[in-house]
Amino acid sequence: MFSSREDFIALRDKGGFLEWAEFLGNFYGTPVPTAPEGADIILEIDVQGARQVVDLVDDPILIFIEAPSPEAQRARLEYRGDPPEKVAARVAKAAEEATAGIELGAKVVVNHTVEETVEELRRIITSER
Repeated sequence: MFSSREDFIALRDKGGFLEWAEFLGNFYGTPVPTAPEGADIILEIDVQGARQVVDLVDDPILIFIEAPSPEAQRARLEYRGDPPEKVAARVAKAAEEATAGIELGAKVVVNHTVEETVEELRRIITSER
């Protein structure tokens, strides 16, 4: 869901997000979720959000997904059409985020191919249950 900056801030200030972050000038957040009985909640968030979740949730499973290399990340971002300045900012931020993810205790998955990555995520989640 997209909202104006003002609407996002108002919802944030009312406690409407499990986690939120400002990343490269944009706000991102996860509305407070309610999982059905016996179900898992999977969040795609950055390390700022992960820090907030760690403070709120008992024993979350953290998985940090990274590109095989900065060159591969750059190529993927360029392929999807990101502007050069955004590509440079995201590649520069990646090393910092990897370090923070490891400090949070995240398991690291290298995204070589979608198929391999999905299988590794499935394996980790299954083993943690």
